[in-house]
Amino acid sequence: MRRQIVEEPMSVSAVWSLRLSVFALAVAAVAALVIRFRIVDAPAGLAVFGSAILLACVALLLALSAAVVIWRTGRRGLSSAIGGAALALALLAWPGFLAAQAIRLPVLNDVTTDIADPPQFSLSRVATEARAGHTPTNPSALQREQQRAAYPGVQAILLELEADEAYQVVLKAVQASGWKIIDQSPPGGRGGLGHVDAVARTFVMGFPDDITIRIKPLAGQTKIDVRSVSRYGRNDFGVNARRIEQFAQEIQNQINTK
Repeated sequence: MRRQIVEEPMSVSAVWSLRLSVFALAVAAVAALVIRFRIVDAPAGLAVFGSAILLACVALLLALSAAVVIWRTGRRGLSSAIGGAALALALLAWPGFLAAQAIRLPVLNDVTTDIADPPQFSLSRVATEARAGHTPTNPSALQREQQRAAYPGVQAILLELEADEAYQVVLKAVQASGWKIIDQSPPGGRGGLGHVDAVARTFVMGFPDDITIRIKPLAGQTKIDVRSVSRYGRNDFGVNARRIEQFAQEIQNQINTK
């Protein structure tokens, strides 16, 4: 007589956890692509990305629910629950990191090496159009104090070079950083100052951030001041300060390779 082996039923929560986590990843990828390639405006793209985060949270809850059911009843679907949880956590890792940064850092989106006298952005027609008509205003006194406390390492760059030579080093460092130059002027003229305006894009979403660099000749050296401003959002999660510090390192790399 042949015995019939009855398999335990599959956990529905585990199945839907995996399905939702895969779908959430697809939605997040689409949101990142449409924002990066400017198919839709940033708020609309972020709304789509927010829905992906919500789906990932639901998938994670379903995975936890499935784990409890599987433990108590012996149902199948543990691999699906683990897969759903892993994919959901992978998607939530980046927003989780940003949330931690938001708690740790002040609400700033404008960082400069000269808090007392921030470099001013070019108002030329070409630069204004490249910034989509957006010209950052000077940070408030509170924001300046918050930057001083949060980013003491963001300081002006002093080069033992003549102004014209320092200007060329700055241009090479900007290009090496992958920024797009939208306006530039070598040191000279009535004020003796040079400047470079550029646009950088964030790594994941490709949000545009506006940068201006001031080249100021001094006695026997040149002072480089950098200002980096996020075009979207009130909190940059430390991106602008990190960008300025990396740029200072890139300038040193350019000098070392001369």
